[in-house]
Parts: sequence; structure tokens; C-alpha cells
Amino acid sequence: MPSFDVVSQVDLQEVRNAVDQATREIVNRYDFKGTETTVQLQDGAIVLESSTENRLEAAIDALKGRLVRRKVSLKALGGGEPKPAAGGRSRSEFTLNQGIPQDAARELSKQIRDLEWKVQVQIQGDQLRVQGKKRDDLQQVIAFLKGLDYRLPLQYVNYRD
Repeated sequence: MPSFDVVSQVDLQEVRNAVDQATREIVNRYDFKGTETTVQLQDGAIVLESSTENRLEAAIDALKGRLVRRKVSLKALGGGEPKPAAGGRSRSEFTLNQGIPQDAARELSKQIRDLEWKVQVQIQGDQLRVQGKKRDDLQQVIAFLKGLDYRLPLQYVNYRD
């Protein structure tokens, strides 16, 4: 029986490259001179810190631009609200969303079942497995999920015939 998995993953190497590029851009830009702005990748989170909130917003824009260029979806980032830090500085922390949370998995599963196509959906940890008798049904599900513009970046892997 043909099947495929729906996952939400982030390529950490691409994220690391984007953080490195954003750091180089911030070091070289004139408007960041003397602000001691930093961008760091720490345990599945990206931490930005700067002396002012305006420079922090500019650093966030630089980071997001680099992530988009590296083809990392901005939907994979969570949080990021600027907060005051020690010494009158501003700090922002973005978490990297890996996997599909249970509530989102149930919601996606329900939406697929409501289509009344001849497919079966199973939640397996942080991913969904979709099975059907026909390859065309599975391709319709993939097309539906791509058109859904969901709040998480979805990938379709492990396609088996």
C-alpha cells in the first residue's frame, strides 16, 4: 500500500550558515558599529542581543533575510519578541520548531479525513503517515497540504509505492 510521511524539519546546517552570514554582515555594517550586536545559535534556538531595540530589529531583519536566502522557512521560527536584558540591552530569542506538535498533527489529520478521499492518516510521534490504495490519492493529499499554507513548514518524505 503506497504511503508517505508528513514532517516538519529544519536543516540545522543551513540555519548555522545563515547565522554565520548574518554575524558577518552585522560585523561589517557601519550602522552596527559600537552597538555590540551578537547573533548566536544555542541548543535549537537563535539568540540576538544588541544595545538598542532599533539595532535589534535591524539584526532580526538581517537574520531573516539570510534564512530566506538559504531556503529556511520563517515558519520554523517561534518567539522572537524583543525583551530588555541586563545593562539596558535588548534581547530576542527565536526557537526552531522541529517536528509536528500533537495538536497540529490532530488538526492536519482531521482536515485530511474531512476530504473524504480514500486515504488513512496516522499520527506517529512528531510526524503523520498517510496511506492509500492509489498513488493518485496520495498526490492529491500532497497538493492539498501544499495549498493549505499551514503555520508550520511541511515536508513530504519517505514516499513508498
